[in-house]
Amino acid sequence: MGDERAMTENNILWEISRRKVPYPDALARMEHDARAIRAGEQAEHVWLLEHPPTYTAGTSARPEDLFNPSGYPTWPAGRGGQWTYHGPGQRVCYVMLDLTRPHGPVPARDVRAYVHALEEWLIATLRRFDVTGERREGRVGVWVADPVTGAEEKIAAIGVRVSRWVSWHGVAINVDPDLSDFGGIVPCGIREHGVTSLRKLGHEVSMADVDRALRESWSECFGSVPVEREYLEA
Repeated sequence: MGDERAMTENNILWEISRRKVPYPDALARMEHDARAIRAGEQAEHVWLLEHPPTYTAGTSARPEDLFNPSGYPTWPAGRGGQWTYHGPGQRVCYVMLDLTRPHGPVPARDVRAYVHALEEWLIATLRRFDVTGERREGRVGVWVADPVTGAEEKIAAIGVRVSRWVSWHGVAINVDPDLSDFGGIVPCGIREHGVTSLRKLGHEVSMADVDRALRESWSECFGSVPVEREYLEA
């Protein structure tokens, strides 16, 4: 990891993977990185990637909420929440921070404030595309109103795990995934509302556009400045 440990508290390492990362590989890397951050051997970082089509089960997932007609791989995630779909066209952001110290407006050892900041990060990112993302009481994630039907639909998911005050897992924002793949589960256990994407809302943006908006919105929510590492092959 070179000089990563020498990074100041005002910086956050920012990594983007070129290829689609199988979920078990990402899970193994996150678990390793969380231990290394806790031991002071590695810098905090945000990892942006896409997964191949995959269904992941949070600790509250119910077997009857998985249909999986396409036979996609399913994996226990170890995070909170229920069933989630990950696949091409969705930007997944894994956030690994040492929560024993504050991060901008997020106080130390305050998981609720941390989750709120993740929501605010997504909302600020969507705002850069003139999309109004909102929280909903009793529903995890970020929601938007369909401009045609007025129906509330989920555009971004949140699922976190904190191990001895180091965060892992994170958020996922639907840029241009195949929305029919969400039909293989009851997303997050919510049956009465659908899912949407930036493309469905009429925004033809690239993944690079979304990555730029995520990076530009980060500082206002977490206080640190992203320092981008070269794109990763894995």
